[in-house]
Amino acid sequence: MEERVFTFLGSISHTPTWLITSHLLLVIGILFYYSKKAVSNIQTVPTGSQNVFEAYLQGVISMGSDSMGEENARKFIPLIATLGLVIVGSNLIGVIPGFESPTSNINFTLSLALIVFVYYNYIGIKKNGLVNYFAHFAGPVPALAPVMFPIEIVSHISRIVSLSFRLFGNVKGDDLFLIVLLMLAPFVAPLAPFFLLFAMAFLQGFIFMILTYVYIAGSVMMEEEH
Repeated sequence: MEERVFTFLGSISHTPTWLITSHLLLVIGILFYYSKKAVSNIQTVPTGSQNVFEAYLQGVISMGSDSMGEENARKFIPLIATLGLVIVGSNLIGVIPGFESPTSNINFTLSLALIVFVYYNYIGIKKNGLVNYFAHFAGPVPALAPVMFPIEIVSHISRIVSLSFRLFGNVKGDDLFLIVLLMLAPFVAPLAPFFLLFAMAFLQGFIFMILTYVYIAGSVMMEEEH
C-alpha cells in the first residue's frame, strides 16, 4: 500500500486534484482576507497590513524599474504582484506541518508558466504588431534568419519548462527535506532548517517575478534592444 504524508485537508480526500485545489483556495482565502484588511481603513501614515502591502508593492515596482523603467513596471504590477503573492503564499503554507504546497505540483507551476508565456507574447504582439514581433525572432542579420528563427522559437518555449520546473523542483525538494526533518526530530525540529525553508519560499517567488519582468520587457521594448 502506498504510504501517504499526513495533511489536515488530506483527511477529506487524498487525491492530488483535491490537495492542490483545496490548499490553493486556502492560500487565496488568506490573501483576500489580509488584502481586504489592508484597504478597509486606508490611512495617510500606513500601519499594520496596509504598511506591509504598500512596502511590497513598492518593492515590486523597484524590481521592475531596472529592466523596463518605473512607468512600465507600474503598468504590469497587477500581474507581477499577484503572481508573487500566490507563489510565496503557496510556498509558505507547505512549510507548516500538516499542509502541502500547491507549488509542489507540476500541474500548478506549469499553469503559472503558461500564464506568463501567453501574456508576454500577447503584450509583445499588441504593442509591436504580429509581423514586427515575429520578425524580431529572425535576428538583426537577414542572412541568419533561417538559423535564428528556430532557435528563438525553441528558446521561448524553453521558458515554460524553465519557469515551471525550477519552481516545482525547488519546492518539492523543500517539502521532501521537511518530511525527513520531521521524521528525525518530530517534536523539536531545528530552527535553522525551518528558517532556510522560509527563506527559499520567498527566494523562489522573487526569481519567478523577476524573470516575468524580464520576459515582458523583452517583448515590449524590442527597439531598445537594438
